[in-house]
Amino acid sequence: MLGNPWFEIDDPENEFEFNEAELAFAAQLREVASSWAVAYAHSWVGRPEDDSSLLAFVSLSDESSRLSLVDIGVHVVGSTMRGDQLHNQLYFLPDRPTSLATEAAGSPQQLADHAAQWFEAILRKPIVRYEWEHNGRVYAGRYLFADSGQGLSQSYNHSLAPDGQAESLAADGHVTGKGWVRTSGLGRPDRIVPIR
Repeated sequence: MLGNPWFEIDDPENEFEFNEAELAFAAQLREVASSWAVAYAHSWVGRPEDDSSLLAFVSLSDESSRLSLVDIGVHVVGSTMRGDQLHNQLYFLPDRPTSLATEAAGSPQQLADHAAQWFEAILRKPIVRYEWEHNGRVYAGRYLFADSGQGLSQSYNHSLAPDGQAESLAADGHVTGKGWVRTSGLGRPDRIVPIR
């Protein structure tokens, strides 16, 4: 969507804590992003929890349910940049790169151009929500990138699900951790809803 205020500085009063190269990166990223014709997504430029880098961040959400699906971002340190899916509270990069990962080296403008291209490609990826129903109510859902099938978020409501289903899924290895049901064991969804 044209006019979206992409990559504003998270705390403008702290703008002076950014060095000249970081400010140049942020300005170039905003400039390139200003011409994108993509759906709205929350974004900002700031620092991660440990202040170790400059961070440019985008959060993809299901606006209708106010659910955050995935946070992506790039960390810039000097003349290098790494981007990937981020921890949704600390904004750290994962220990092992995901299929979304990117890296680059160069001037602030080159890094910003690379980051902008990477962000825009992800923002253009279609997102859908799979829904499973029982007795007319949705009991499970899974969000994913429609083009790659990469899962983003999932939910399962035991009280709305068919009787005995959770136990059957557990027996088949589709339950992990503290009883989290993986929707991958549910088979074909009853409905596929486009989100982005």
